[in-house]
Amino acid sequence: MSEAVLGTILPTGVAAEELFEDPPGLEPHPREAHLIEKAVDKRKREFTSARHCARLALGRLGLDPAPILRGDMGSPVWPNGVVGSLTHCDGYRAAAVSYALRLRSVGIDAEPHEPLPDGVLDAVSIAAERDVLATRTDGEVHWDKLLFCAKEATYKAWYPLTGRWLGFEDAHITFERQDEEGAPTGSFRSELLVPGHTTSGAPLTALSGRWIVTDGLVLTAVTVT
Repeated sequence: MSEAVLGTILPTGVAAEELFEDPPGLEPHPREAHLIEKAVDKRKREFTSARHCARLALGRLGLDPAPILRGDMGSPVWPNGVVGSLTHCDGYRAAAVSYALRLRSVGIDAEPHEPLPDGVLDAVSIAAERDVLATRTDGEVHWDKLLFCAKEATYKAWYPLTGRWLGFEDAHITFERQDEEGAPTGSFRSELLVPGHTTSGAPLTALSGRWIVTDGLVLTAVTVT
């Protein structure tokens, strides 16, 4: 897999870093260690590698490798003037950051590219989304998992701007696929079904994102300008 897969679905001005395995001997930042002192080894590796990606990405913006602490609802706390997002799944860890003067928010998510377990689609979608998914005939994309991944990225971009929970039933997502050779990729729109007032700035009515499926992973990214 290309080292720049995540970057292909992010706009200019967003610094992204990704790992496909955990670096041997990697330790958490001293100011982050207490956040995972009781976690199992798998969780410690995910946490540490994702935040390692975050510091590498901050460095690409010319910023110091700051600790990434945890705020309300478990969301990462970024340095002043920075917005960002973290993600991890089996075989993948990543971070994306940008200056707050350029973007209001960013959300990324990665998932193994495989069907959702039986019964999960009904819990993470609305009827209109399921109706469209039932018509998809391009079997090289697991659209149910892509939908889940897009909703996760939507929430990660939504929460820092609103400070509120966004349920799976609170956004209606529609997809477009680019008709070109290479890995399946395209865009999506998340129409918000709840009031989108924010703590600062214009309210949200819909969010836009991009997606790609490659080498056993589905990646999604949402940015808010």
